[in-house]
Amino acid sequence: MSVLLDLLMGIFRQQTLGGAALELAALAAPLWLAVLVGLLIGWAWRPRWAGVVVGDNNAQQQAAQLPAPPPPASATATAVVSRNEAAAVVPRTVVAPAAAPEDEQLAVNTGDLMHLWRLVEEKNGGPSWIHMMDRTLPTMRYQAWRRDPPNGPPQYRSSTIFEDASPEVVRDFFWDDEFRIKNSWDDMLLQHETLEECTKTGTLVVRWVRKFPFFCSDREYIIGRRIWASGKTFYCVTKGVPRPSVPRQNKPRRVDLYYSSWCIRPVESTKGDGAMTACEVLLFHHEDMGIPWEIAKLGVRQGMWGCVKRIEPGLRAYQVARTAGEPISKCAAMAHITTRFNADELITEDNTEASSSNNNTEVEKPKHWTNNIPKVLMIGGAVALACTFDGGLLTKAVIFGTARRFAGPGRR
Repeated sequence: MSVLLDLLMGIFRQQTLGGAALELAALAAPLWLAVLVGLLIGWAWRPRWAGVVVGDNNAQQQAAQLPAPPPPASATATAVVSRNEAAAVVPRTVVAPAAAPEDEQLAVNTGDLMHLWRLVEEKNGGPSWIHMMDRTLPTMRYQAWRRDPPNGPPQYRSSTIFEDASPEVVRDFFWDDEFRIKNSWDDMLLQHETLEECTKTGTLVVRWVRKFPFFCSDREYIIGRRIWASGKTFYCVTKGVPRPSVPRQNKPRRVDLYYSSWCIRPVESTKGDGAMTACEVLLFHHEDMGIPWEIAKLGVRQGMWGCVKRIEPGLRAYQVARTAGEPISKCAAMAHITTRFNADELITEDNTEASSSNNNTEVEKPKHWTNNIPKVLMIGGAVALACTFDGGLLTKAVIFGTARRFAGPGRR
């Protein structure tokens, strides 16, 4: 600071205004020259992002004038992901083996099976899961996790293990909307109706109206459903599907982004006898309820266990009703129509696509030492300027700082 003051005072001690102006010009000239030299050299050695900003507009205009290439034959078998699901973190989808073209026209198709399978196998990528809860009842254990994707609402994963329960009964229990309302184990469900059904694949499109807290209006859901089976493991997909034919209303408010799917499979009992008499339900859930996500996370955390612990007595009541021979509802009967597949084929298909993706990835070439020549020239020029002009420490510091500033983008 003292050097700067001495320098400025020396300038203003000049006896004439013209002399002071010449001194100021002599001080500023090296700075402007260094900036100009740095700009010229920096533009010659501009980073990749500068080329993108300048050059990509022309490339895009040229590409827009070219006719679009015809889609590959495999595109007709690619899973269709709805526009609403794109806001969330959705993994890549490929066709499950032996998928028929007409299957892809259904509300829930093989691409959704691959999505759920990757979630179960932890092959879908995305942020790490954060453990939230671990609760135990005499015949049930519950664990929950959450993660926050970059775009989209929070996602939840839970594992519920029921003792002395078969996967078939648990599958019917979660599919049975009539029993949900009758038993009130899911006290948020107010209405349900079936809009579409496919008796060949068991695919359903249903409409739900769910009760929300008093400060929110009720919510309406248009949900697609389907079940796949591999041995005694069931992959049950439920997700929001667009249906413009169902008019929207102010109340209840339509929820477009909704995903809630289960993997139901037999597991070993916690009794330690080695018997596969327990059943695990892996649930993956996310939805955009129209509530700020941070508030929704707080509400879910506070109310999660209160909702979950009602599932266990509801399931036991359902088992008693089935044992007593009560007729099952139409919703539960549709759960018996499943699409059979071999999980090993999904593993093979997934590995094949992963290998293909790796082979198509370009390997970045190592930078040659000659790429550093412009940087050396620029820094050398700055040193020469600093040593040539007798402007004091301030001038040299600014010149070196300018060189360092323009050298920075090259390291990005």
